[in-house]
Amino acid sequence: MTGHGDLARGMDLLNRQGLNKDTAFTDAERTALGLHGLLPPHVETLEEQSLRAYEAYQRKTDDLERHIYLRALQDTNEVLFYRLLLDHIEEMTPMVYTPVVALACQQFSHIYRRPRGLFISYPLRDSIATLLQNRPNPEVDVIVVTDGERILGIGDQGAGGLGIPIGKLSLYTLVGGIRPERTLPIVLDVGTNNAERLKDPEYLGWRHERVTGQAYFDFVDQFVQAVKQELPNTCLQWEDFATPHARPILERYRDQLLTFNDDIQGTAAVALGAILGAAQVAGRPLKDQQVVMLGAGSAGIGVADFLRAAMRDAGLSDEDARRRFWIVDKDGLLHSGRTDLTAEQRVYAQPQDRVSAWSSARNGIGLAGVIAKINATILIGLSTARGAFSESIVREMARKVERPIIFPLSNPTSKSEATADDLIRWTDGRALVATGSPFAPVPYGGRQIPIAQCNNIYIFPAMGLGVVASRARRVTDAMILAAARALGEKSPALTDPSASLLPALPQLREVAAHIATAVGRQAQRDGVAPKTSDAELGERLTATQWTPAYPSFAPSKK
Repeated sequence: MTGHGDLARGMDLLNRQGLNKDTAFTDAERTALGLHGLLPPHVETLEEQSLRAYEAYQRKTDDLERHIYLRALQDTNEVLFYRLLLDHIEEMTPMVYTPVVALACQQFSHIYRRPRGLFISYPLRDSIATLLQNRPNPEVDVIVVTDGERILGIGDQGAGGLGIPIGKLSLYTLVGGIRPERTLPIVLDVGTNNAERLKDPEYLGWRHERVTGQAYFDFVDQFVQAVKQELPNTCLQWEDFATPHARPILERYRDQLLTFNDDIQGTAAVALGAILGAAQVAGRPLKDQQVVMLGAGSAGIGVADFLRAAMRDAGLSDEDARRRFWIVDKDGLLHSGRTDLTAEQRVYAQPQDRVSAWSSARNGIGLAGVIAKINATILIGLSTARGAFSESIVREMARKVERPIIFPLSNPTSKSEATADDLIRWTDGRALVATGSPFAPVPYGGRQIPIAQCNNIYIFPAMGLGVVASRARRVTDAMILAAARALGEKSPALTDPSASLLPALPQLREVAAHIATAVGRQAQRDGVAPKTSDAELGERLTATQWTPAYPSFAPSKK
């Protein structure tokens, strides 16, 4: 890389997180760029810098302090930040994303240090295009946007929700290799109904109750139109929108621009990928599974939609596939006699006559009732109801199936439907478990049972890499199904039934390239990306996947 000396010198250069090499600037670069005296005399390698940064990280005494330290490093030296994360990916991924990012969103206004991304607030709704023009870099490959209403399992955080897009995009770069300067986190600040935030004198968002109804959807539309005008080829990922908004927004815009919703589609893809591996280990094909799901929000229905599509691909009719789903929300089992279901939920409503004899009470059929009546083989939780998978429910399920597949997917950890330890213990070590939050391996029967974290990190960075490298114009359901299948192909449990259902984090960049290839090929088959040979697609993927390494600043030739 040459010519950067024309752009920045001295402190100006050291203050640019994308260009700063700090103590790694060579003597020649220091001479050319006016850096002598501003830096200690010893020239370090990136490896040496990473060691020192890790020493400083280890001195932090709690997770929020570790998060703050890593975010500060990201804002001062991005290459070092990503090198440190790659060197310690299993230890640090939970610090920059789930579960610690939940705390960082709650504390956002108190730990705010430097600007990153864009705040698009409702009072400025008529100048959104101008706000987008203020973005730090003109070229953007991926936007992650939230309105902060349904942050993980902790609810409305208002403008503090920006912590989620910042964390997500860090993973787009870390895992998918999307160039950090070509990512843009955005929060649509439409106010907050969180009384604690509104009362907080330090709260940095728009102090107003949430805008709702048509005014809300009009604001979102103004945002989308501005994106189409300013960044027509950018992938736009919707993140942590509340259930009444998430699917309508996705359905309205999915055919207008390159866009997907990670909570609906990414969660579904990673769950399907893990379940495809688990089904093979259990020795029961997907089309023969009986699926019970606790939680009927956008994420739960999204998972069901993708599992149902995979069952259809395996030979079931749509009707037969739908009858294999038993979805329970806070009011009980979804069935045709209920009048409170959305259109998406009604797809999974069991015929009332099939279940009418199950309960004499009029207050619905709960999870325990469903598990008692059917031979459930898969139990999935996306309810944020802590401890909902009780010992009696799990033991009843395990009594009727040899290898129960149990996925408590709610996060953060405090919202998990069960702990991994309990699930292994209650099933005598037979359960195939994946969780939404990280859990340590469980000691049982003289061995350590690894617990897969069904984290969207397996899907969305690879989706980003796939759509950018293939130059896709849209994201289709078939592309996301292809991502799920490609993930399932990489399940370590396929070759070692005692291994995790999902690859270990240090393999993520390699797995992302495999998934991105499947996504790019499917985009071509769907006619939403230009046709190339497999070899050319592979070359584009390699060229797109950025690795944290310092550029060389050759002196400008006058």
